[in-house]
Amino acid sequence: MSHIRSATLGGVCTIRFDRPERRNAMTLDMFRDYYAALLAADRDPAVRAIVVTGAGDWFCTGADPEALPALLDARHRDELVLRLGFEPHLPATLGTPIIAAVNGGAAGLGLVHALYADVRFLAAECHLATAFSRLGLIAEYGSAWLLPRLVGVGNALDLLLSGRKIDPAEALRIGLVHRVLPREQVLPAAQAYATDLAANCSPAAMAVIRRQVWAGLETGLDRAAADANRLMADSLAGPDFGEAVTALTQGRAPRFEGRAGA
Repeated sequence: MSHIRSATLGGVCTIRFDRPERRNAMTLDMFRDYYAALLAADRDPAVRAIVVTGAGDWFCTGADPEALPALLDARHRDELVLRLGFEPHLPATLGTPIIAAVNGGAAGLGLVHALYADVRFLAAECHLATAFSRLGLIAEYGSAWLLPRLVGVGNALDLLLSGRKIDPAEALRIGLVHRVLPREQVLPAAQAYATDLAANCSPAAMAVIRRQVWAGLETGLDRAAADANRLMADSLAGPDFGEAVTALTQGRAPRFEGRAGA
């Protein structure tokens, strides 16, 4: 039985962690199914944005205690990749934007899943925590790489070393999340944001922008600028730019091609 649910509407694929009786704690099978769902959505030409959320009152409490040896033992990374079937940083390699609708608490691996999203909406009633140090574990699944780039080195060290809970106000202040809303508004707001991307933004452009940002985190400014010049020439010559200009002159919404077609 899979604990991952997916549904696509209006170009938006909503993926839900569906194990509310265990606060959406993640088993290895659930982790594998989640990444498979992300990859399937990314390959689906009908999907132009992805929303990830949790069932019930939690986003994801982290790894299920019974799965911790398989999920979190860094000494067995190669075995983990073999059993998982994917590299742990898969979300960063996709071309489709990911929006996290963090409807409840997120800790450990659950928080890392939210960190890999491009934009994070957070429920005002919940708290976040890295939690790793309190379990005697190191910062896993790229969190030690992600957090300094999202919130700065000082804030990242604070969150990772202490493993303490932070409230929505602090998460918003340090830039860990982008919107804080009442719980019942989080998923609709995230889906509305994703629907706007799906309807009005070029899938090809968003895929390239996502790659530019991720690659640029490890690239010097001169290289990033040179890459941007080359990519800009490609986009100016591509069909989506012409369609956008035509749509503007005709006063209508653009009809962008999918990533493959572009």
